[in-house]
Amino acid sequence: MKSHLLTLSALVIGLISGPAAPTKPNVLLICVDDLRPELGCYGVDYIQSPNIDRLAAEGRVFRRHYVQAPTCGASRFALLTGTYGPASNEALFQRAKAAGKEPPSPISLPGWLRQHGYTTVSVGKVSHHPGGWGGPDWNDPDQPEMPGAWDRHLLPAGEWQHPRGWMHGLAHGEIRGDAKEMAVFQSLEGPDTIYPDGISTNEALSQLDQLAAESDTKPFFLAVGILRPHLPFGAPAKYLEPYRDAELPPIPHPEKPTYRTTWHNSGEFMKYQRWGRDPNADPEFALEVRRHYAACVTYADAQVGRILDRLEELDRAKNTIVVLWGDHGWHLGEHAVWGKHTLFEESLRAPLIVRFPGIVAQPGESTDAIVETIDIFPTLCELTDLEKPDSLPGESLVPLLDNPALEVPDAIAAAYHRQGNTLRTDTHRLIVHKDGYLELYDERVDSGETRNLAEEDPSLASELEQRLEKRLRNQHHY
Repeated sequence: MKSHLLTLSALVIGLISGPAAPTKPNVLLICVDDLRPELGCYGVDYIQSPNIDRLAAEGRVFRRHYVQAPTCGASRFALLTGTYGPASNEALFQRAKAAGKEPPSPISLPGWLRQHGYTTVSVGKVSHHPGGWGGPDWNDPDQPEMPGAWDRHLLPAGEWQHPRGWMHGLAHGEIRGDAKEMAVFQSLEGPDTIYPDGISTNEALSQLDQLAAESDTKPFFLAVGILRPHLPFGAPAKYLEPYRDAELPPIPHPEKPTYRTTWHNSGEFMKYQRWGRDPNADPEFALEVRRHYAACVTYADAQVGRILDRLEELDRAKNTIVVLWGDHGWHLGEHAVWGKHTLFEESLRAPLIVRFPGIVAQPGESTDAIVETIDIFPTLCELTDLEKPDSLPGESLVPLLDNPALEVPDAIAAAYHRQGNTLRTDTHRLIVHKDGYLELYDERVDSGETRNLAEEDPSLASELEQRLEKRLRNQHHY
């Protein structure tokens, strides 16, 4: 490991210009909300994602990256602390309230980097609340979501008035009040700034300019949270144009499960204005929803492109680790679900791409190793030559960055939700409900997770249940 780090440090020093180049690389973290692993770099040809694909071509694509929870707040807790936590969107606020109590709260990724000399800045939705504050409109500075973690934690709300309005906004400052009155999808003519991500990306570019100017003497950690494709699906019309008449592949396994699962009735989606239509009963409407979701992905991709371009223009790309991370997946009709919040593969598998200075082993190649969100924190510690906090249960991904074909024996990913917990192995998924009910799927022959084998193979189910219990035992829960 040390030889890798010495090589990286020497390369970084040699590549960066200026009289006082820092010995540590910068870190750019891009978080994208509700992003499925349906991108060009994941082998999907009907989604236009040229900027993310460009990043992937220069880095490492993790094809089997799993999040710790199929909900925004809990998943971001795992990313930002490198630990398992409560299955709640309030997880980070709960951590903040527990500060100074026993057992001690886990250190945060930005807090750790800040302690070690980094300037830490967040723009957009990085923690659960955009801008990182609580209160009725998420703009109360007396209620920080991550106290002490950031030098600046920013969310320019613009026409949307406050972070809560920005979070659920449509074009030209439309704020969600009664969701029944807000369109579930929308696409109006105009520049990127008529929707929320346009103005937050502008702020991210401004922050990047400032950080780059200071980075000859102090490295930076810039985290940028891109909102789309989160509901409601709103993007400028130019991003819908490629999909307006597109025929998308059929929805796989669209039937509602006939036995007990973590299926739900898509309440987050169904509460919006749908003009009396149901995508599970109306194929044309389902296609419209999927087209608008695709437009939002391409809109989000454009924001990624703007950030990467600015990094290049500032001559900081050669000394900056870039991580693109999706906070969880999203059902588009699989299992008759339109949303997240299940323990199926569609909710838990999400994109992860890492590009770092000096990558020499097959840039652009993907790896099929099973990895977890909690692995990102220790990976960044190794890439920045920082000691890893003892509290981190994850594993560094640097060996896979160096060799994408590396076999990782017995790799597993664990996730949790209010209904239960799940374990994903190379071949199977086990779901353990709160009352002990089990679901077991053989992923080698049942990629749709439609046949529960728990009663047919109780010994395997019991073995995996024990492994899951061991993985989650003694983890910090509030």
